[in-house]
Amino acid sequence: MSDVFDLDRLRAETPGCAAGMHFNHSGASLPSQSTLTAMWDYLRREAHDGPMETANHATALLDEVRADTAALIGARPSEIAFLASGSTAWGAAFSALPPLAAGDRILVGRQEWGGNLATMQDAAARAGASVETIPVREDGSVDAEALAQMIDERVRLVSLTWLPANSGLINDAAAVGRVTRAAGVPYFIDAGQALGQIPIDVATLGCDVLKAAGRKFLRGPRGTAILYVRQEFLPRLTPRYLDVLSGPIVDGVVKIRNDARCFEAGEISPALIFGLGAATRQARTLGISAIRERIDTLASGLRDNLRSIPNVTLRDLGTEHSGIVSFTIEGIPAAGCSRRECGRPLRTAPGGKRRWPPRSRR
Repeated sequence: MSDVFDLDRLRAETPGCAAGMHFNHSGASLPSQSTLTAMWDYLRREAHDGPMETANHATALLDEVRADTAALIGARPSEIAFLASGSTAWGAAFSALPPLAAGDRILVGRQEWGGNLATMQDAAARAGASVETIPVREDGSVDAEALAQMIDERVRLVSLTWLPANSGLINDAAAVGRVTRAAGVPYFIDAGQALGQIPIDVATLGCDVLKAAGRKFLRGPRGTAILYVRQEFLPRLTPRYLDVLSGPIVDGVVKIRNDARCFEAGEISPALIFGLGAATRQARTLGISAIRERIDTLASGLRDNLRSIPNVTLRDLGTEHSGIVSFTIEGIPAAGCSRRECGRPLRTAPGGKRRWPPRSRR
């Protein structure tokens, strides 16, 4: 494990750790002080010098964040765009594909994220195309061999949520990439739960597009997301909207950028991007492999403890597990379980109102 992986120091540098234990990293993690400081410092400069004036001097620093982000996933800086959310990033890339036609097919993993699935199903319904589910193996993970048998000349996209938001599953995204690469079919990966939790190398994955929000295991701020678009795949995409950054008009002619920033808008929050950059640098310094080892140790211990509790059933899928631990308690609906705190009902404030936020989170 990395020499800089000092848990006491890391906790001390995370203000939220003083309030209690935070379990909801798959939703959004607690930011570190360095991430908060990066955002606050920039906002103070905006307040003093003016937002537009401050932005004029931030270009080189934003380029550094882009380079760090690219290095985190084995990409080139020109292949990285910053957007406001993972759904926005995924939708921007999907809408840039050639329009679907009647009879076209989209193949998706069984655990596809709901927002991605809704977008694909809506587009397919309007075009007379279909969205079909890739079979799974006995352990519930995507079956790349079955995928290979499904592909024909009508398949326009394969989409996979790499780490679903429940069940602890880690799909074999690289095996899917080998199939799509051989068939020449576009391949999108939703890496929302992977970024910051497990090592990512886009070349090994063989994907054309990958997106992830910054707020989860990477511990970046909400309102940030990365979109990777393979440089060689970019000419096959046509952004559905442009602005003065992504498609400036030069001598009366629209000049669409020839890098992933063709999906960016000129109006972004540099403060949030600098926060994302601080989180990215910290993750790279610690080492994603060391982070993965620590998460696996904690998740494995939690799973062992849950197995020892009567009426509790783990709901894991796959053979290799992420840090997302899913379980059910006999006789208690999931919504009811999430409202419990340490075996007690959620604490209430005077007047009978629920206290928000609770001190420890599930």
